[in-house]
Amino acid sequence: MDRLMAARVFVTIAQRGSLTAAASTLQMSRAMVTRYLAEMENWAGARLFHRNTRHLGLTLIGQQMLDRSLGLLTLADQLPWRSVDEDAQMQGVLRVACPQALAQTLLAGLVSRFLALHPESAIELLVAESTMDLVAEGIDMAVRVSNSLDPVLIARPLGVCGFVLCAAPAYLARRGRPAGLGDLVDHNCLTYTYFGRSLWRFTLGGEIVEVPVSGNLSANDSMTLLSATQAGAGISLMPWPAAKAPVARGELEILLPEAEPQSLGIHAVYASREHQSVLMRRFLDFLVDAFARPEVSRGVAQAC
Repeated sequence: MDRLMAARVFVTIAQRGSLTAAASTLQMSRAMVTRYLAEMENWAGARLFHRNTRHLGLTLIGQQMLDRSLGLLTLADQLPWRSVDEDAQMQGVLRVACPQALAQTLLAGLVSRFLALHPESAIELLVAESTMDLVAEGIDMAVRVSNSLDPVLIARPLGVCGFVLCAAPAYLARRGRPAGLGDLVDHNCLTYTYFGRSLWRFTLGGEIVEVPVSGNLSANDSMTLLSATQAGAGISLMPWPAAKAPVARGELEILLPEAEPQSLGIHAVYASREHQSVLMRRFLDFLVDAFARPEVSRGVAQAC
């Protein structure tokens, strides 16, 4: 994170007396303010505030950090060329890889908002379902939906992607509606090449239930499976961001809502912490902040 911004957030918290008031002053989400404070405490190696339900007060180290932060901000305000220099560095092109469903339903909108704030910047979205080699392909970062990430890469959690079990009314009229998870073995289940191709996992009654599935169509692209599901080809597990609109239009119906499909983590991954561009740092912070907002996190994770 930007240490200068972290210092500014820390000073604002101390001056306003709460994280919520600081977030309002800085026009920033409370979650982002919390992350900046956590980074400041990580750099200091100690807690900066005494906290309880009614009071927020500086620790001894917090007071020392406040004095230093005020000095840093004063110096920064006297050097306007630094911000000009950083703005100049925002003129590059950031190459971002992401899966198609997330690109179409969420990332395209978030990228548009970011570019409206930084019109001097440019972002190239590389949409692909397969995992791309960041270094070999010259990709700055990727947004991946997975619970199994490459341990070599650095990952920043963004959120959780929820799934729904769904089918088109035409399919249900032809084949019937499953009454329980065990009935799925008798249905044509459309599967995703990289996730749950032969085994679907659910949480039911607080327990993990694994269901073997099979069908006559598998694809490496979730949007292709969505189209096939809408056409009545079978039952599928769909990412909620992709299924939300067809469900609202009545083109798909959610099945067995008492059984919660396994969710997947959404992460921003990149190859190295060193030599990150200002553009990449700001876009990463923007994504973390955006995914922390209730309207985005609920829209990605929840099916109802």
